[in-house]
Amino acid sequence: MAAYKEIVTKAIIGKGKKSFKNNYDIEVEETPSTVLGCWVINHQFKGYKTGEKVGVSGSYDVNIWYSYDNDSKTMVVNKKVEYNDTFNVRLRNQADLAEETDIIVRTLYQPNCSDVKIDGNKIRFTIEKELGVEIVGETKMKIAIEEDEDPWDIIDDDVKEEDLEQIDQEVHEDYL
Repeated sequence: MAAYKEIVTKAIIGKGKKSFKNNYDIEVEETPSTVLGCWVINHQFKGYKTGEKVGVSGSYDVNIWYSYDNDSKTMVVNKKVEYNDTFNVRLRNQADLAEETDIIVRTLYQPNCSDVKIDGNKIRFTIEKELGVEIVGETKMKIAIEEDEDPWDIIDDDVKEEDLEQIDQEVHEDYL
């Protein structure tokens, strides 16, 4: 019959992912003719605990390149988008969001512009992203241990007198 010990360790106690699709608009001075490109850069984010939920606050820059004046001139407009999203992450084994839990946030799908439309002097665009959250906290696990430990081997480092005499004789012969 095996005996058990309980070990307290850090492990992932909750994990989830969520996709987001948000619409924004930028008003420009000129009336755009064509949108030539849209880039999302400088994505930064951080996870935090908020009650029984997990929050992620972050930001990214959106740069939109467009033409105006009957496609004879171009301009780049940019907008910093800030967001604050919440996750309802299911925790495993009746764990809770204690003070010592860590929140790890990963971008599973980088923010990307999926749709751009011109509406008068406004450029309307849609940004899609997917974030993953892992909650690391203390948990317990049981392991089986052996009742009887293997006996220790005896290591004999004692040098015998006749071995020393033989070594002395060999050294003496080498130097003569």
